[in-house]
Amino acid sequence: MAIFKATDYKIKPNAAVGGELKELFSALSETPGEKTLIFDGGVYYIDASALEAETAFITNTVGDGEFSADETPHRVKFAFALKNIKDLTVEGNGAKFLLRGKATNAAIRNCENITLKDIEFDVEAPDMQELTAVKKGAFYVDFKVGGESRYTVENGSLIFHGEDYTVNAIKAYRYSGYLARIRRDSPDTVVRVGYLFRSAIKAKALENGLVRVYYFNNSDITEGDSYYVFNDRRDNVGIFIDSSKNVTFERLAQRFNYSLGIVAQNCEDLTFHELDLSPCEKSGRKIVSTADFLHICSCRGKVSVTDCNFDGACDDCMNVHGVHLKIMKIDGNVVTAKFMHPQTHGFNIMRDGDTVAFIDTATLLEKGFAKVLSSRLTDEYHLEITLDKTDGAQVGQCVENISACPQVEFKNNNAAHIITRGLLMTTRGKVEIEANRFVSTSMSGVLLSDDASSWYECGPCADVTIKDNVFEYCGENGVLIKPENKVHGGAVHKNIKIIGNRFGKYSGSCIQAKSSENIVIKGNSFADENRLSAENCDNIEKDF
Repeated sequence: MAIFKATDYKIKPNAAVGGELKELFSALSETPGEKTLIFDGGVYYIDASALEAETAFITNTVGDGEFSADETPHRVKFAFALKNIKDLTVEGNGAKFLLRGKATNAAIRNCENITLKDIEFDVEAPDMQELTAVKKGAFYVDFKVGGESRYTVENGSLIFHGEDYTVNAIKAYRYSGYLARIRRDSPDTVVRVGYLFRSAIKAKALENGLVRVYYFNNSDITEGDSYYVFNDRRDNVGIFIDSSKNVTFERLAQRFNYSLGIVAQNCEDLTFHELDLSPCEKSGRKIVSTADFLHICSCRGKVSVTDCNFDGACDDCMNVHGVHLKIMKIDGNVVTAKFMHPQTHGFNIMRDGDTVAFIDTATLLEKGFAKVLSSRLTDEYHLEITLDKTDGAQVGQCVENISACPQVEFKNNNAAHIITRGLLMTTRGKVEIEANRFVSTSMSGVLLSDDASSWYECGPCADVTIKDNVFEYCGENGVLIKPENKVHGGAVHKNIKIIGNRFGKYSGSCIQAKSSENIVIKGNSFADENRLSAENCDNIEKDF
């Protein structure tokens, strides 16, 4: 086994290491066989300004229509960047990589058998600002600005400054509907708000780090509540895993990321053990991720998430799904299919030998199956797929790659301060959700979805066990089984066991289901009498 020491490449703590990392990772890609990379403990700095941008299509991130005329779409900078490497273990020994500026914290692309251990990623003074309302008058609110934020008040404008950003907060966020709020009276929960600066007039600097914002109407703002403002355009992600196999993270921490925390697409067999995606106490931040913590798209094999801590996300804790492509043309056995959502496109989700299903967009039911003989991207949005047959396929239907549906294990994890759902599961693979603690989600604790008209995220769930979890607070439902079919033509989701969980009180029912069958609900405890709501469901077995 080859041993690489970072110090041999002049990579030492308390120094900028961008160029040196690039040289080291290049050497690793050229070295065959098993190898270990060892870092000394300490802080390493990576300057985004020194990184080279390249084109990369990352699922569920910024869409083409969100780029300005002077931008080149889909240009991304990668800081800690592994590419074309096999059989590597990285021993971090507590190394912390601190990014200065805006970029993707880390990337693993076209790699196989990669393990990262005992590493931490963070961003220095990121574009995420905390404002706590400490005093409220008739037409003003005095805010205390969070400790990391750098700001000035100029001509009535509240300006936040940092590496790669200068933001006029009142102007930039006046109509944003995706800001976050943590209430003084319920500090364990976080919700979305869209009114923080909607009627703001101007700002004035006060003593002791306070800023007074004047309003026409401040009735929606509450003394003691904290508000988090950030750019919700998904320009970068935390860690990007692309077209890789057998990737393992052990005791990996990430203290802040722009956009999705960890996003994997076109991958196989992913293991996440003892992740810590939570705020660094020193920073004072309560929000770590401006979108999902874990986002898994069109992967296969098994995705295992165990003994992890997730705290502070402005979207789901974890989302697992495939992609519904709409059939635009059928020419013999060749199907032209299109990526329909602007934030997901530009990568081939098919492999030779995969099985696809033809999906009716109204009922979400299969109309036929075929084998993939070959496939290619003809442009960013279109796939040309040669199949062994097209029986049952029609223009206007969707095609789903049912070979890219991973098994999911989500066990012994803690999820707190999640602004939408705890888990969003849309996969045919076996799903085990066991012994987790969902402290707070403003929507559902667990959602089983499937849609072919909005996000185009597929597919139906066929074997799901939700067992021995605690749903302390979920804003809408503990478990929501809701395929987005427009017409009920039969069960979409099947074989769901909800056993031994503890449900709190929610605005909706503890368990809500539609267009599903073979649901077992046993041994659960409920704090709310509204235990179950079901529509177009068959064979529900329950003990209450």
